[in-house]
Amino acid sequence: MSKIRVVHYLNQFFAGIGGEEKADHKPELRIGIVGPGMALKKEFGEEAEIVSTIICGDSYFNENLKEASAQILKMIREQKPDIFMAGPAFNAGRYGAACGTICKMVKEELGIPVLSAMYEENPGVDMFRKDLFIIKTADSAAGMRTAAPAMAKLALKLAKKEEIGPPEAEGYHVRGIRKNVFRDKLGSKRAVEMLVKKLKGDEFVTEYPMPQFDNVTPSPAVKDMSRAKLALVTSGGIVPKGNPDRIESSSASKYGKYDISGLAALTSETSETAHGGYDPVYANKDPNRVLPVDALRDMEKSGRIGSLHNYYYSTVGNGTSVANSRAYALEFAHELKNDGVTAVILTST
Repeated sequence: MSKIRVVHYLNQFFAGIGGEEKADHKPELRIGIVGPGMALKKEFGEEAEIVSTIICGDSYFNENLKEASAQILKMIREQKPDIFMAGPAFNAGRYGAACGTICKMVKEELGIPVLSAMYEENPGVDMFRKDLFIIKTADSAAGMRTAAPAMAKLALKLAKKEEIGPPEAEGYHVRGIRKNVFRDKLGSKRAVEMLVKKLKGDEFVTEYPMPQFDNVTPSPAVKDMSRAKLALVTSGGIVPKGNPDRIESSSASKYGKYDISGLAALTSETSETAHGGYDPVYANKDPNRVLPVDALRDMEKSGRIGSLHNYYYSTVGNGTSVANSRAYALEFAHELKNDGVTAVILTST
């Protein structure tokens, strides 16, 4: 019996090519196993083999989506795999988005099983959970020891067209897809049993989990705007010309703090957007459209506000994880408070 043929996808970091400085690496096909593929090989045993590995830099893929996708699909098709696997991407946002995009494309174009693996906060999970199976992982490569066995186990089942169990049994993220199944007890009886457990404080597992959202209590209104010190924060990616901090166009891993003291307005000569999720033409032509420094300076001169803070904070919201966004805000919120800022105007795209 021939082994199951697997094609594996990695980004530049996990392929051992380099970090962010090599994120522009173009699609490359290598015959055999690379990097994390060794862990998968161990788990596959004699049932499957990674026949080739496709590598692409995160920046190159996300900034050349159409061209890179076509190149990678051609490489995969020529290898004639039985299953395609991407990652694990852990909490690397751009990597997760690339893994999900390629998996969905392969599933639709080649009609073969696909599988990836990511941390729950990776934006790729919410983007692609309904399109493919995504194994749960830790937030960093330290979780490779548990990610590889879970990926290999589910990959073999998918390739052999075996019945796939529920998320808690197979280790993948909930997909939001419901199936009718037969149980030995009526729903009414199960519901009462869960209610009794809940009232007693016993552990129970709901059959219909609901989404959970943060509830943020609004701050009190500013009583006197003429005395208020306002600051600007944006997820619209406005940065100094040349993007000196190299904030990524998608799934940003950082934010920037920039001095606007003495500036009456932003200009196309001094500022631009690093955002990759909207047409940048109008923002680059007049960055004040995203970050209204000009309007706030006018309000400052007329006395409608007390003053505009000397610095603004900027990142890119496109695909950036909730965990990263929360971490950024917690960090610079302390700075804003210490600098005596009364209120913040948060702009998007």
